[in-house]
Amino acid sequence: MATAELTAHELIAKHRPTLDQALEAIRTRAYWSPHPEHPKAYGENGSLDAAAGKAAFDALLGSRLDLGQPATDGWVGGETSPYGVELGVEYPHADLDELLPAMRSGMRQWRDAGAETRAVVCLEILKRISDRTHEFAHAVMHTSGQAFMMALQAGGPHAQDRGLEAVAYAYVEQVRTPDNAEWTKPQGKRDPLALNKRFTPVPRGIALLIGCNTFPTWNGYPGLFASLATGNAVLVKPHPRAVLPLALTVQVARQVLTEAGFDPNLVALAAERPGEGIAKTLATRPEIRIIDYTGSTEFGDWLEANARQAQVYTEKAGVNTVVVDSTDDYKGMLSNLAFSLSLYSGQMCTTPQNLLIPRDGIRTDQGPKTYDEVVADLARAVDGLLGDDARANALLGALVNPDVKARLEAAPGLGEVALASREITHPEFPGAVVRTPVIVKLDGAKPDDEAAYMSECFGPVSFAVAVDSSADAVELLRRTVREKGAMTVGAYTTDDEVEQAVQEVCFDEAAQLSLNLTGGVYVNQTAAFSDFHGSGGNPAANAALCDGAFVANRFRVVEVRREAQGLS
Repeated sequence: MATAELTAHELIAKHRPTLDQALEAIRTRAYWSPHPEHPKAYGENGSLDAAAGKAAFDALLGSRLDLGQPATDGWVGGETSPYGVELGVEYPHADLDELLPAMRSGMRQWRDAGAETRAVVCLEILKRISDRTHEFAHAVMHTSGQAFMMALQAGGPHAQDRGLEAVAYAYVEQVRTPDNAEWTKPQGKRDPLALNKRFTPVPRGIALLIGCNTFPTWNGYPGLFASLATGNAVLVKPHPRAVLPLALTVQVARQVLTEAGFDPNLVALAAERPGEGIAKTLATRPEIRIIDYTGSTEFGDWLEANARQAQVYTEKAGVNTVVVDSTDDYKGMLSNLAFSLSLYSGQMCTTPQNLLIPRDGIRTDQGPKTYDEVVADLARAVDGLLGDDARANALLGALVNPDVKARLEAAPGLGEVALASREITHPEFPGAVVRTPVIVKLDGAKPDDEAAYMSECFGPVSFAVAVDSSADAVELLRRTVREKGAMTVGAYTTDDEVEQAVQEVCFDEAAQLSLNLTGGVYVNQTAAFSDFHGSGGNPAANAALCDGAFVANRFRVVEVRREAQGLS
């Protein structure tokens, strides 16, 4: 076992104030973040500035990332950036029959360390990652296709916030039960019954994190840190096209665990050979007791049905919907929707897909607008937003994989095109596939159109669905969320009855709702410590990031009781 260079006392003194602030933030749901969003905030107190972060990333290209893991039986790689850059990084390939037992060996000491020590070790990992935010930003950018600023913010501070949020919830749930209790039951004239009871949170076992291609850190950190903070070892299985950000995370975690005197094998990487497909194999192994997964509905459903030995947390696909009934800020509504449809080329699980608009039109502060006018005005708003190629590249990023491009190119065949997609050249990365969104007009009364808008079309594709009335829009919203799920729901209305009807659908079907957003907050963005990402109550996801339910079943409480008079 490693000799501790960082004592628990030192880590508690360093990080307990941050943990306390996080606990207060999840209690009040007010804005708070210890991780700065602005690139210029980095470069002091050991953190890498922009130039140093870029240099650190460049040094990784074409290298072998040796994590010091046991059971390495070869090296794998092959990531190519959506921007056309060959990363050339090699990662250890593990013999799972040897690695999994090695991961279990340090769990007793990690369990016995207690909730507070585990929490502050996790916070030290997050601090080290935060110091390398610029390096991680390039890693996220060149595996996900996010534009640099989004990669820095979403892949850096926002992901770190989500990790810290998970640690805070994990701590709360573990300390809810006291460590010890003196129990005395009166027996009338007889001596009372007296017991000493000790309660210990015990981990489930090894947790498996199955990473995603689009947001490897933002979607990965909640499960990773929730499992680690509750005493479990964590095996990280990245998406084959987005290994680097999570491999760097594993590298940092192993370094911190070693310095804190714990077994570094509590966190390990499971990179795979091309076409190996180890996720199914790992997911059903008896050693794996927790699974966190973000990705397709098909594989998420498979995990829920087949990984019976594990507690499975999934974020799958949904059909996100916006009801457009009326607005008192027509320009603001169009601007907000245009940004929401464009950000990261619609490659977010929270991006709106279906815009439900009454065919007779809507009421606005600019007078009545017909369905055709609303759709045409929205198309012009997107065009205006993305008319400058430099701004378009900064918002859109690159298409993450060929499947997204294929869906985008097939979309015009589904209906009348209100806004055609166009190709944009990236001045720095000519190999990047950058496309503006397409908006297709569909009729909610036509069965052929229903097949399109009732299926997820992941990427920069949106459907303007004409419906008979706002009441019909609300009922279509209900059916969509119930049958297909939704990570987000939006609505624009000045009518109290319509607002109440939309809210009731979201309460009934457990969907997160954003009403009348016209400013700088968008339906596809959520803030850690305040907003819930998903609800766990509809088919899009069986868990929410982050709440008590997300962490509480990653451990169990074991009680040891003995007669009090037998104690010294």
